[in-house]
Amino acid sequence: MAELAMDDLMFRPGLMQGQRILITGGGTGLGKVMAEACLMLGAEVYICGRRGGVVEEAARDLTDAHGGKCVGLACDIRVPEAIAEMVDTVWADGGALTGLVNNAAGNFISRTEDLSPRGFDAIANIVFRGSFFVTQECGKRWLAEGKHASVVSILTTWVWHGGPFTVPSAMSKAGLNVMTQSLAVEWGNRGLRFNAIAPGPFPTEGAWARLNPGSGTESEKKDPTIPLDRNGEMRELANLAVYLLDPGSAYVNGQTIAIDGGSHLRGGGGFARLAAWGDAEWEAARSSIRSANEKDRAQRTV
Repeated sequence: MAELAMDDLMFRPGLMQGQRILITGGGTGLGKVMAEACLMLGAEVYICGRRGGVVEEAARDLTDAHGGKCVGLACDIRVPEAIAEMVDTVWADGGALTGLVNNAAGNFISRTEDLSPRGFDAIANIVFRGSFFVTQECGKRWLAEGKHASVVSILTTWVWHGGPFTVPSAMSKAGLNVMTQSLAVEWGNRGLRFNAIAPGPFPTEGAWARLNPGSGTESEKKDPTIPLDRNGEMRELANLAVYLLDPGSAYVNGQTIAIDGGSHLRGGGGFARLAAWGDAEWEAARSSIRSANEKDRAQRTV
């Protein structure tokens, strides 16, 4: 299903004509909305994810709604060899990318003492390692070919104040924040820009099942710490992503921009409130997260 209409976008039609964008985790949620915005503005879009059927269906949905070229590619970014194969496929299908969005992620709430090595790796191997290897794989090609490009990584405001009960994600996103700053300097004078977006609450089905287990997106209440007194709207994130990807923002480099209604300035945006939970609440949360994971696995086997 399409999320956006042309009136939702701030930019002139055809702004991204000639651009080629890859969005990891682009089959659902924020990734799909960013892909939709780029497609609507004329870019050729590639979306990848572990669930090949999901990204292929998403690509069909978007092209049916808006026309243009959107390609869904199955790729597990936890596997560097799979990344190289995917990037080879993209380059062979029309040349160098002009933009990359590191959006693929995984997360769930947990007391840190309850985390297993497998649970930690489930997050870190996607967010930290996977995003780096996708960036490096594209970067090597851009540098060798002398191309200009923009990389946007989706972070969280936890990179500034920590993420209790989401420690693997907070650690991994903080690593991507430093990658953004580091490569902005190292590769900036070679035509490559690096920026990041730190969203506040933008409720999506997949993330909310693991971060607010049992609530669902429909019953999600706005965080009382958000000064604007509401959650984010998908079109707002899409407009910011387009701005950072487009050459019109060519002097913006090495920045992480919060889009959270100002909540991180009031100490919000995290899960510190869960310190009040006891064993019963955590067991209920684990049960709900297990159910969400089983649903996800069932979709991958369809």
